[in-house]
Amino acid sequence: MNQKKVFPIDWLRYEREYTEKGFSVVCGVDEAGRGPLAGPVFAGAVILPEGCIINGVNDSKKLSEKKREELYDIITKTALSWGIGFATEQEIDTLNILQATFLAMERAVEKLTLMPQLALIDGNQAPPMKDIPVRTIVHGDGCCECIAAASILAKVSRDRLMRKLDGIYPEYGFAKHKGYGTKQHRQALLEYGPCPIHRKTFLKKILKTSAHEK
Repeated sequence: MNQKKVFPIDWLRYEREYTEKGFSVVCGVDEAGRGPLAGPVFAGAVILPEGCIINGVNDSKKLSEKKREELYDIITKTALSWGIGFATEQEIDTLNILQATFLAMERAVEKLTLMPQLALIDGNQAPPMKDIPVRTIVHGDGCCECIAAASILAKVSRDRLMRKLDGIYPEYGFAKHKGYGTKQHRQALLEYGPCPIHRKTFLKKILKTSAHEK
C-alpha cells in the first residue's frame, strides 16, 4: 500500500526569501475574529529574530486554548517587537468586516516599536500599509513562522476580552463560544435579543427569521 509522503514545513521559507531580497526586518500579520456575531476583530503583528523558530507555533486554530496561552507568553518574550490592534463591532457595522479587519491590522502594525521593512499578511487581501510594502500569503498562518505567531497573539487577545465581556453579558455564554454563532449563542439571541457588543449587520438573517416565526 502506497503511503503519501508528508514533508516537514519550512517555517522560515518566506522570511528567508524576503530577507535575501533585502528586507532585513519582516513582520507577520494575522487576524482573529472575522466570523463571530459579537465582539471586535483583532489582529496581531510580530517581528521575530532572524532564523527564530518557536517550538509549537502553528495556525492558532490548530492549537488548544492552553497551548495558545503558553505560546503567547513565549512569543511576546522572544519577539523583537509585537503589537495588537482591533476594530470594534461598531466599526465592523460601519465599514464592513473586511475593512474593519484591515483597520485592526494597521493598528497592530502601528503598535510595533521597530519599523518593519515588509509586512507578510495571511490571506489573499491586505490593507495598504503606510510606508510599508506588503505581501500576502494564502494560509500563511500554517506555513510562515511570523504570521503563525501573529495569529496566536490575535486569538489569545480576543479570547481574553470575550471572557471579560462574559462577566458583563453572562446570558450569552461569550466565555464558551467567544461570540461565534453556536446553537447556544443563537438561542440566547432569540431569547434576549442583541446586546451592545453584537455586530448588528451580522444578525439580520437570524433576527429576520425569528420575526417571521412569531
